[in-house]
Amino acid sequence: MMSSHDESLRPEEFAEAAAAAIADAQSHDFSTMASILAQAGLVGVCVPESDGGLNLSLAFAVPIAQQAGKLRLRFPLVEQLLVAKALAGTPEAAELVGGRRVVVIAWQGDWSRCLASHAAYADRADWILVPDGERAVLVERSSVSLETEDVLDPDVPRYTVGLQSAVVKARLTAEQYAVLRRDAYVLTAAFLNGAAQGALEFTAQYLATRVQFGRPLTAKQAVRHTLARMKLLNEVSIAAVQRVLTSDEFGCERDAQVAWTGAVHNAIFAIERAIHLNGGMGFTWEVPLHWSLRDAQRLNTALKGSTALQIAGQTFIESAKEAAHA
Repeated sequence: MMSSHDESLRPEEFAEAAAAAIADAQSHDFSTMASILAQAGLVGVCVPESDGGLNLSLAFAVPIAQQAGKLRLRFPLVEQLLVAKALAGTPEAAELVGGRRVVVIAWQGDWSRCLASHAAYADRADWILVPDGERAVLVERSSVSLETEDVLDPDVPRYTVGLQSAVVKARLTAEQYAVLRRDAYVLTAAFLNGAAQGALEFTAQYLATRVQFGRPLTAKQAVRHTLARMKLLNEVSIAAVQRVLTSDEFGCERDAQVAWTGAVHNAIFAIERAIHLNGGMGFTWEVPLHWSLRDAQRLNTALKGSTALQIAGQTFIESAKEAAHA
């Protein structure tokens, strides 16, 4: 549903403002980031004006998420956007929009078992949203226990959340949580597309100035072909997200998980190739492409990318069989 503002504004107009705010936030500590991003209006873009938001559609959050990925933002901005939208009309939404609280999402687990997992940035959050079957529960971070899951990203590890003594702040119904999950596929796909785009642009600039045997590396056919394939996959993933934002020919919502599956696998491919084309220096602090790869791998495991790919493939095969017998 479009708000009254949607008709006069265009989502792409938000990209430049988002980039400026994100660049500013990155020069500050974690707690200050929330305030800077909120004051720029990024967190409340899809939240009603009564909660301090802009009351715009999800399409306006897409360029914000994409810029966060492109600029390698080390802050759970996408999760702020998702939970603030889901909690619209509550005091908690207003707190998030105002930058006074930070929320993260535990993507896996179950409230009934008092355990949730895959919650990045949980150690620095105020609230954690955890699954409760088909619903979800927002809990106070100070009331739960945290245990580091692995060392995939030592700087931003994922946490397992113990919920035995959790204090509940709010609850999402099955309908609200289903909407949040679909929105999550759209915005994390946009984030991943931005991460791939940033890696591609960084690499193209490097290769254009890196000279070997008197010629820039971009003069090599194999290099140009690799860059072209990276660009093609990135454009396909960006187009897929835009397509999900529109209804199909029957007026129904499109499957956001398919677009996300393509985005995460294409992003990992592009970022890994970018690191390779930078001579492996993408794993160094001087060439920080590793941040994007860590984020992509984290989202891939948190949202079960391998399972999603299998489901998408099976759906495609079954559809092809039905069409053949029609």
